[in-house]
Amino acid sequence: MEQRDRWKGFQRVNLTLGNHKAYYVKPLNPLPGKPWVWRASFPDWHTEMDSLLLTRGFHIAYVSVDDQFGSPYAMYIWDQFYSYLTTEAQFATKAALEAVSRGGLYAYGWAKRNPDKVSCVYAEAPVCDFQSWPGGKGKGSGDKEEWLKLQNAYNLNEEQLPKFTDNPIDNLEGLASFKVPLLHVVGYDDKLVPSSENTFILFQRYVALGGPASVYPVNDGPQQLNGHHFPIKKAAAFADFIYQNSYPTDKPLSYKNYFNIRGGITNAYEIFTAKKHATIGFVGGSITHNPGWREKVSRYISERFPNTQFRFIEAAIPSLGSLSHSFRLQQDLLDSGKVDLMFLEAAVNDRGNGTDSITEVRALEGIVRRAKKANPSMDIIMMCFADPYKTEDYNNGKVPLEVLNHELVANRYNLPSINLAKEVADKMRNKEFSWNEDFKDIHPSPFGQELYFATIKSLLGESFKDDSSGRIVKHPVPQALNHFSFINGHYYNIKNAKTDRSWDYVSSWKPSDGLSTRDGFVNVPMLVTEKAGSKLTLPFKGTAVGMAIISGADAGIISYSIDGGQAKEIDLYTEYSTWLHLPYYILFSGDLKKGSHTLTLRISDKKNKISKGNACRIVNFFINEIDSSNK
Repeated sequence: MEQRDRWKGFQRVNLTLGNHKAYYVKPLNPLPGKPWVWRASFPDWHTEMDSLLLTRGFHIAYVSVDDQFGSPYAMYIWDQFYSYLTTEAQFATKAALEAVSRGGLYAYGWAKRNPDKVSCVYAEAPVCDFQSWPGGKGKGSGDKEEWLKLQNAYNLNEEQLPKFTDNPIDNLEGLASFKVPLLHVVGYDDKLVPSSENTFILFQRYVALGGPASVYPVNDGPQQLNGHHFPIKKAAAFADFIYQNSYPTDKPLSYKNYFNIRGGITNAYEIFTAKKHATIGFVGGSITHNPGWREKVSRYISERFPNTQFRFIEAAIPSLGSLSHSFRLQQDLLDSGKVDLMFLEAAVNDRGNGTDSITEVRALEGIVRRAKKANPSMDIIMMCFADPYKTEDYNNGKVPLEVLNHELVANRYNLPSINLAKEVADKMRNKEFSWNEDFKDIHPSPFGQELYFATIKSLLGESFKDDSSGRIVKHPVPQALNHFSFINGHYYNIKNAKTDRSWDYVSSWKPSDGLSTRDGFVNVPMLVTEKAGSKLTLPFKGTAVGMAIISGADAGIISYSIDGGQAKEIDLYTEYSTWLHLPYYILFSGDLKKGSHTLTLRISDKKNKISKGNACRIVNFFINEIDSSNK
């Protein structure tokens, strides 16, 4: 409940978030867009700037999270306060952060988690490494009592704290990628929070990453508390720094425009809230495999539910798409045990891999139904990431086929979906950033990774509501979209093939040509031939058959037939084969009659003019079988 009083002649609105007191102060004449300053700790210290900014139309806000030192719990409260101010009070989406002393732990802790929501950071003698203060592990004297409080806040002991790697001085890539301006005012000889261990280290790293930063040392006037307290004689200039970096306000497109919660992730929320253990799987290609949004999501969920022990399974392999995921899902994820929440990314490589629309739907539906068969209460989030093909489609007024197929499956099974491809295209048209300067690549820069995380976090935040029903629901599975969807797709051992003497079974293959490889496709068994004319046959039962190979610089051309039918040729050489033994999934047929079949495969004496040979290296065959669950 809000209560109103006065603060330095301005109206103050007081409220509570749980047990935490908070307030915001209203200017007499608010600026358009409602720019605002967020104070972190000691809100009544050096308020000259705040008074000046209030007079110029800024709001001032503060939430008390005493003795939390920027801990994950404090960040959760900050998230709640931000949500309240930007929705209920309709503040600008970006806040100017003001930090004094230990407030640096709060301001930078939140800014690094939310660089898209920060216009600038102004700080006075900020703590940027708690090893320096209150730890006193360097030049500073430290504070033993506060050091114990910090250990309790972070739930870390004296031995664990030195291994902590997310102080304000750490992991600044995302903040720097958003070019958030920093201004620190420091005492000339601060012996309590030495600048050499705090501001100067942070600025050195931040500027090296391309972030803008300025420092203003104070060496006049009384230097109290071992140089930690000093007079502020440039309040108007520092207020100008905040004003110029925060107004006019930005008007970014809302993250909420780019996801559909549908049936939500209520089961996952129940498990995260009530259980002590939970498992989250990430299935995708290189954008999921590489460091970035996946790690940020894992950390966010872990911090949001601190009493739950999470097991995160990274089941992503670069270069792979929906076809490969549908046949490797069992081995690479489901065999690891019960999965409570699965993130599925499969829309970037499909076009490059030549996956046609029907195959993509069969694969995506196969993944969903196979996952639900393993755990009927599993929640699934489907994600379409950005690439130049999709951006071009959107710019031409066309919805990319991959997006249509993802939404088709997500809607059929009432699953949450995120369309990051459309978000990137729309935000670039809205001139919020550019591909070449900010996003930079299909494998996103730190800026792109932060954007992906921010949208996913927004969906999760909307889904994690404190209204637990206490029940796990097994969602009904509708009739399949396609009778031939790869619902029972799985690997089929290469030893099932009948080969001539030209083939070798290599128990642990690795390249001899120095080309790159992918995890899961090196130091594993392979069926290998490098000789034209080599032949094999594969008896199998099912409605689909294919093979997973690696395509290197010597990849050949194959011909194949099923059940003695017309032979067809496939060139195994790809545009990436000059530098990579590329994992390559080839579907020979996806709509065979149910029953027994025989695949016949030969190595052609023809080859791609760029290829160095006629090689075929098979990692796995894969098949799909139909049962009653397909109906």
